[in-house]
Amino acid sequence: MQSTAEFYCAFCGEPNTTFVDLSAGSYQSYIEDCQVCCRPNQLFVNVDEDTLDIDIAADYEG
Repeated sequence: MQSTAEFYCAFCGEPNTTFVDLSAGSYQSYIEDCQVCCRPNQLFVNVDEDTLDIDIAADYEG
């Protein structure tokens, strides 16, 4: 099951939309390039198991 969520690029600050695989667990971490500046962001995803609300924090990849 997938859902979309928004994060702000750690480099340029622009909003990005990403797909989150809800079946991959409540804590996820992966790299995704910014759709605007193309720089890699380390995404830290938390999914609330009860409400399926998604919280994403982005940091510089490296």
